[in-house]
Amino acid sequence: MRRLRRGLTALTMALGLAAGAQAQSLQSVTYLLPAPSNLPAFGPWILAQSRGYFREEGLDVTFQVARGGVDVAKQVGAGNAVIGGAIGDTPIMVRANGVPVKSVAVLGGSALMQLVINSDKGVKGIADLKGRTITTMAYQDTTFFALLGMLATAGLSKNDVNAQAVGPVNVWKLFAAGQADAMASTPDWTYEVRKTNPSMNLQVIPSDSVFKSMAQAIIASDDTIAKNPELVHRLVRATLRGMKAIMDDPVSAAKDYVKASPDHEDELEGMTDVFRGFDRYVYPGQKQLGAMDAERLATLQDFYLKQGIIDHASPVSELYTNQFIQ
Repeated sequence: MRRLRRGLTALTMALGLAAGAQAQSLQSVTYLLPAPSNLPAFGPWILAQSRGYFREEGLDVTFQVARGGVDVAKQVGAGNAVIGGAIGDTPIMVRANGVPVKSVAVLGGSALMQLVINSDKGVKGIADLKGRTITTMAYQDTTFFALLGMLATAGLSKNDVNAQAVGPVNVWKLFAAGQADAMASTPDWTYEVRKTNPSMNLQVIPSDSVFKSMAQAIIASDDTIAKNPELVHRLVRATLRGMKAIMDDPVSAAKDYVKASPDHEDELEGMTDVFRGFDRYVYPGQKQLGAMDAERLATLQDFYLKQGIIDHASPVSELYTNQFIQ
């Protein structure tokens, strides 16, 4: 028995030392997100974390929150974070102002942003939003610029509406409470409105139904891409695995997501619906998972330039790279 106890003690110590060595071998990385990570839109990131995809790449990832996608890009460009999440449109907005970042993967072939209108207020379409109140997460978030793009298709500018930056929770709560006529939304916020106020008559207009806005993207700085491409590759690979998990099996992905997300632990059915929505409306349409469509990006930049949302264009090749999705 004494020999057995000594053997078990030695085994426990060996396992502890092995686990400690593994933990020490993981590379710590700060992953900057444009909004709190508990939003279902970040399902691919949370699954990559909870299922161990980052750890399998030798990474110990910590999520931190910025004030929208444009702020993420600025922080990543300044070297305050190695990697960040934004929208495929984001480099267009910031590169023109000297922020040296690129999209290194795009999470879907469609668009993230949706314009959601409360039809009960007599609004029939985008043109009817003149003088109306629209909630948006932040003026530094790319969903706001996508909103400006949608307004521009109806001849409206930000001066023609009352756009209120109210944060990632109030953007849908105020709208659901009837305190706004429309909101610059994402599929998970639209779900929250339907759950909170099921009697509200909603019109949902995907941004890419009127101009070529994009899905979520992973962005990195020119400096990191040049000096540490293998790290970027590992981060991209793990995140895309999280996205693919949702596409392959939204039900299983939702089960693991709610286990890892205390804010949604009692919402399995709802999160399954949200993931199915992303799989249906946001993720499809890429010839290769994560790939940027250069032609679409060029068309989108031309649109933003013609509408005066940016004051000059950047070479399209400086806005993205597909080298990390291989």
